[in-house]
Amino acid sequence: MNWRVRIEPLTRPLFFAVSRASRGMTLGVRAVAVDEEGRVMLVRHTYLEGWWLPGGGVDRGETIGDAAARELFEETGLKAIAPGRLLSVHSNERFFRGDHVLVYRFDAFEVGEMTHRGEIAEARWFDPNALPADAHRSTRARLAEIFGGAPVDPLW
Repeated sequence: MNWRVRIEPLTRPLFFAVSRASRGMTLGVRAVAVDEEGRVMLVRHTYLEGWWLPGGGVDRGETIGDAAARELFEETGLKAIAPGRLLSVHSNERFFRGDHVLVYRFDAFEVGEMTHRGEIAEARWFDPNALPADAHRSTRARLAEIFGGAPVDPLW
């Protein structure tokens, strides 16, 4: 097991305490990149277990759509060549009070080089109907909403 996975449970509470004290609300994005074969790009972090949709926080002065495109590029090397389409908005209260996550879909991109700086262990394409066994619960839920016709859950 990677050292980041081992220390993440210890460092996360400190990060959340500082974030809660300094911000009233946080905003995050997740990117759903779909290739010509209908597969989706997922990432495996060096500090969390399982497969996730690429994503992260929205920086000051950045639009939400730009943040989704930036995170997609940083974590996978896929550079959006057309704006993403907003699919859904979710409250992440159960995990982090005041947090909201917006999901964007990208269908047009070029393949570039990842700039994740050690955050991503692996990025791979998957058929949305044949996800890896350790795909995160939220990844499965979002893809079921997008590809399986499940109703959009307002909770992350």
